[in-house]
Amino acid sequence: QGQLVESGGGLVQAGGSLRLSCAASGTIFSLNFVNWYRQAPGKQRELVASISGSGGTTNYADSVKGRFTISRENAKNTVYLQMNSLKPEDTAVYYCNAPMVTLRGGLTGYDYWGQGTQVTVSS
Repeated sequence: QGQLVESGGGLVQAGGSLRLSCAASGTIFSLNFVNWYRQAPGKQRELVASISGSGGTTNYADSVKGRFTISRENAKNTVYLQMNSLKPEDTAVYYCNAPMVTLRGGLTGYDYWGQGTQVTVSS
């Protein structure tokens, strides 16, 4: 069974940094387009950043532009979210999402989500 595994969350003071990782495992051969979402308590899930399969195209929510950077290492099947200048309003559970992946054996898999990693920013 293929899955996405996030790591890197934690507790940090305002102004600090964290780097989240999203690693593909199991039957996932390669990731294509990948998104990072977040969900704060009582709020809807929000798209934070996206990256194309080659890494050549990235997009960010206005709320994180200039502070967060999405990147990837295709050789490791891993996507990162570098978060700098963190604010208390960045506190949320962060999820990575791969709308479409290539599975071992050449099949295509759809709509993979990680289990989420908690990011808490104290003021």
